[in-house]
Amino acid sequence: QVQLVESGGGLVQAGGSLRLSCAASRNIFTLNAMGWYRQAPGKQRELVAAITRLNSKSYADSVEGRFTLSRDIGKNTVYLQMNSLKPEDTAVYFCKADLSTWESIWGQGTQVTVSS
Repeated sequence: QVQLVESGGGLVQAGGSLRLSCAASRNIFTLNAMGWYRQAPGKQRELVAAITRLNSKSYADSVEGRFTLSRDIGKNTVYLQMNSLKPEDTAVYFCKADLSTWESIWGQGTQVTVSS
């Protein structure tokens, strides 16, 4: 079974930056896709950014131009570089991996807090 371990969350002031990491326990090139989601208190979990096996990337409108997704296949890790952070970016960020069309797994989540 694949496991995901997230890291890099924390507290930052508005306008600051953070980089989240999601390390998988197997070759990420064998995964259909990986993505970052976030869930703020009282809100539904939403997609932030996703990357497919073929390196196609997509972003939520709310983060387009501020967040950048990248991967290091050698380290089996996907990164989310978050710049120009806003208080509304405050949430628990979760990494998700699509093992196949019908099976996905989630990481444990990492808290991102942006102070105004």
